[in-house]
Amino acid sequence: MRGSEPLGRAGLALLLMAAGAGARPRPAAPGDQPRSNVVLVACDSLDGRLTFFPGNQTVDLPSINFMKRHGTVFLNAYTNSPICCPSRAAMWSGLFTHLTESWNNFKGLDPDYVTWMDIMEKHGYRAQKFGKLDFTSGHHSVSNRVEAWTRDVDFLLRQEGRPMVKLTGHRKHVRVMEADWRNTDIAVNWIKEEAVNLTQPFVLYLGLNLPHPYPSPYAGENFGSSTFLTSPYWLEKVNYEAIKIPKWSSLSKMHPVDYYSSYTKNCTGQFTKEEVRNIRAFYYAMCAETDAMLGEIISALQDTGLLGKTIIIFTADHGELAMEHRQFYKMSMYEGSSHVPLLVMGPGVREQQQIPNVVSLVDIYPTMLDIARIPVPQNLSGYSLTPLLCEKAESEASPRGPRPSWVLSEFHGCNVNSSVYMLRTGKWKYIAYSDGSSVLPQLFDLTADPDELTNVAITFPEIVHSLDKILRSVVNYPKVSSSVQEYNKQQFISWKQSLGHNYSNVIANLRWHQDWLKDQKKYENAIDKWL
Repeated sequence: MRGSEPLGRAGLALLLMAAGAGARPRPAAPGDQPRSNVVLVACDSLDGRLTFFPGNQTVDLPSINFMKRHGTVFLNAYTNSPICCPSRAAMWSGLFTHLTESWNNFKGLDPDYVTWMDIMEKHGYRAQKFGKLDFTSGHHSVSNRVEAWTRDVDFLLRQEGRPMVKLTGHRKHVRVMEADWRNTDIAVNWIKEEAVNLTQPFVLYLGLNLPHPYPSPYAGENFGSSTFLTSPYWLEKVNYEAIKIPKWSSLSKMHPVDYYSSYTKNCTGQFTKEEVRNIRAFYYAMCAETDAMLGEIISALQDTGLLGKTIIIFTADHGELAMEHRQFYKMSMYEGSSHVPLLVMGPGVREQQQIPNVVSLVDIYPTMLDIARIPVPQNLSGYSLTPLLCEKAESEASPRGPRPSWVLSEFHGCNVNSSVYMLRTGKWKYIAYSDGSSVLPQLFDLTADPDELTNVAITFPEIVHSLDKILRSVVNYPKVSSSVQEYNKQQFISWKQSLGHNYSNVIANLRWHQDWLKDQKKYENAIDKWL
């Protein structure tokens, strides 16, 4: 579905009928071969550029390298929304963010939403999921949602602790992120004890929290996650000489939305080169630990003889800026935040293949159904990756015709004071804001300027016009931006009314409390003026 209007519940119900009208069954494989098992490992906050040159020079990622040798790596894979819940909602629904109205970490899919895994289970797959899911509504902190709702308020408050590093354990301390390791162990045991004995194909999902930064309790009672934490064991996997210190624009020359993001993320202060290098090194070390968990899954499949019968997919919900553009976290359309890893290996997948086509996480849904030989609804936002993976003609795999030459990402959440829309096609990245006129757009030539330091929108107005026309054909973004603004206001009003007399105390002690308490009345007045 690539129209410009948000999809109503009735439309969603029609879309999610497993073999919807107009969907064509895939022909059975030669000799009616058994369907492949599928394993999807999805981590949180892994910069996709680390999976190929030159990013892969910074840290040793043997499991990812194994997948590259025995499978395919996508060189231009993107999130459809660079924040946890909306990104995952796109991956599990196959629909763009504005169609499911997954606006922020609090507003995702309905709990009973029918996903590709539900459909695969209905069509004979044994389905199992472990670890982090985070694609339904109602989760994350109160602070996180209030920050998103109030982004149009005329104030500027730091919402995060200053990014920092912390070393823990010793040179043999492997299991730093214990919760992720526990979930990995559970998945490994399931493969060895249950999957190996199944007479039906299986689909297994493992969700990891790494390499997402850790909570920062030093920042006060309501704290964010600004600590990059690892052990000497993982830090030794990092090549310090290859770490690139990002160039920063001066604060006065930053794009206004970037300045808001940098300020609310507590990154506008002074940082030494050593601080920045350490933040990046510790982040890369956390990526190495993530890679080891992927390795455990691959080893379990190998040990049980299932590897040759299983398609493995590795990806992430979004990346991590790690101090690029004077920011950490995600919530940005810059490459560090929006570019995700996507690697696939298994039966029928070409080995040692690098695919330059732009793809995105909404493509996971039709790909899963395609692998399982289940009819793919034609009104999804995504397109199956199997033609690219197996070098089949597009027309053979999709009655919809060839995949578009662009991908869409959008953001409507916290730490950014505008709805943002990114169109990536060819060498260009076009970023539009809000209503398309009140905030200046950005245009980057990723071939000439891979670090995205020079906005050439003014230099190439004809390219801006052309890409904006494509973007508006996909999404009526001024209308969506207006809908999000209204949603934010109504949600805040409902929340405020639910608190009654306790409102002033609660709002003062959210993650922005260190700034808020300096002039509490001023900020309450700013909200009243907004309302």
